[in-house]
Amino acid sequence: MASIYQKNNSKVYYYSVSLNGNHYQGSCKTRDRKTAQQIANAIETDLARKKYLLPVANGYNLNFERLFKEYLSVLSNSRSTVELKTFTSKHFLPVFKDRNISGITTADIKNYQLARKLEIIELPKNAGKRESEISFRSVNMEIGTLSNFFNYCIEKGYINNNPALKIKKLNELSRLKTLSDEDIQKLISGATNKLTRDLITFLIYTGCRKGEVLNLKWDDVDLKNNIIAIKAAKTKYDRHIPVHSQLKELLTGIKKIESFKENITGTPLPTESAEAERQNCDYVFNNSGKKISDFKGSFHTACRNAGLKDMRIHDLRHVFASKMVMNGTSLYITSDELLGHRTTQMTKRYSHLVPDTLRKAVEDVFKKK
Repeated sequence: MASIYQKNNSKVYYYSVSLNGNHYQGSCKTRDRKTAQQIANAIETDLARKKYLLPVANGYNLNFERLFKEYLSVLSNSRSTVELKTFTSKHFLPVFKDRNISGITTADIKNYQLARKLEIIELPKNAGKRESEISFRSVNMEIGTLSNFFNYCIEKGYINNNPALKIKKLNELSRLKTLSDEDIQKLISGATNKLTRDLITFLIYTGCRKGEVLNLKWDDVDLKNNIIAIKAAKTKYDRHIPVHSQLKELLTGIKKIESFKENITGTPLPTESAEAERQNCDYVFNNSGKKISDFKGSFHTACRNAGLKDMRIHDLRHVFASKMVMNGTSLYITSDELLGHRTTQMTKRYSHLVPDTLRKAVEDVFKKK
């Protein structure tokens, strides 16, 4: 029979459970009598199940693999988020899958981090490199996923502490890719279709994220005032980007129009039908009237044709930022207003690009007279 009691000078309730001659005691960690009794009864039930080898109730089955699958199933951000977290789990899941999450400690996470670090150091591509020259970004992403998972378990009441919370990140080399004007033209020309050329050009001239450009609608484009509104997504803050003259020319060329050149029957000419479908779509960049989900394949083709290696779509965002900063634009305007960064850590990535003339301008403002 499960019972509860309070110790001297303590308002917290404790449980007392006797089962088959064994006696169990402990704190219910609550001052509420009703809640304490429910906890005591649940503990008694759990002990009985373990004693007679019965399945443990879901609330007390703290198997890592089961709960990680539960965590993935409740993620509502996007399919890409689930895919990313699933990808980052391929290394730590075999290590922790059979563990009870309540028994995983910070030391366990640190040992895992060290093991993964040594794996990466020993990769052929890292042979002969100093540790400071090796990026451990993938390991940091894995630890981040673990930390998010343990936070979820805390919210569900499965555990009280996050063992991955205070794990120090490993060295993560910055991918501040930039391109010369010549390379930019090579990349744009390397695209095998107009849609990909338009997308690459837009990203270079705006610094937008891939998801932002693929979700951009004509309602967000104001060519009269030369402003593009980027609706809140990743950062939860709207921002507005001025339209460069070359970008305006591009957008005008694909702008949605209400009427098309028609033949005498009032039907769009056959050669214009595909372009008409594209222009009638709400999304600025679309494929025959259908929203685009990605263009990774055609982008890599453009990179290959341009002779550019190790390029990612996201690097075009850095190309934009680097051009802005090296041309004298302040870090605040570039990072906060145009790129939509909300942390100083992201802004600092571009601080080394600030030209000496800009630094001198700041010095001149406060120089002694």
